[in-house]
Amino acid sequence: MISMVCLEGAGVRLRPASPDDAKARFSLGTDVDIAKMFGVSGSDVKPVTRDAAEEWAQGQAKNPYAWMIDVEERLIGEIKLHSLNFQDRRASMAIAIYHPAFLGKGLGSEAIRLLLRHAFTELELHRIGIRVLAYNERAIRAYQKCGFVVEGRERETAFVDGKWHDDLMMGLLSTEFLA
Repeated sequence: MISMVCLEGAGVRLRPASPDDAKARFSLGTDVDIAKMFGVSGSDVKPVTRDAAEEWAQGQAKNPYAWMIDVEERLIGEIKLHSLNFQDRRASMAIAIYHPAFLGKGLGSEAIRLLLRHAFTELELHRIGIRVLAYNERAIRAYQKCGFVVEGRERETAFVDGKWHDDLMMGLLSTEFLA
């Protein structure tokens, strides 16, 4: 059930990853504020090295459920399904927009909707789950805009910048998305 397809939207294109994406990932660098949304303390943020970018690109290229998010043929992030369970028809999703200039423009929400449509129709999944840090309000808004609902809270799961933070568990069912 490999799904190396391109998913086209009005503003974004999701395409399979390639080892050639290393250069673009390296040039995106690491934004401290974005890294914090992934649970990395500011003092632990490190610049992306060429080797790390190569390793990242090769790993993404081997993942049949990872897509690069392109805007005007420029890599801005990634979105992927993981922890797929085809018997129970469920998976988890992760998304990252690495370029701060592309945040808050609805591009992440568009990428999520493209992936959800593919997951629920082509892959015939029934449920997609997400974990998100409770302070990542921009991501939570995007997920809710796409239909995800908060299903629970895991207390004090991440130690970021000297403080404990909760994770929210969010989920979306195919019946809700396709309704």
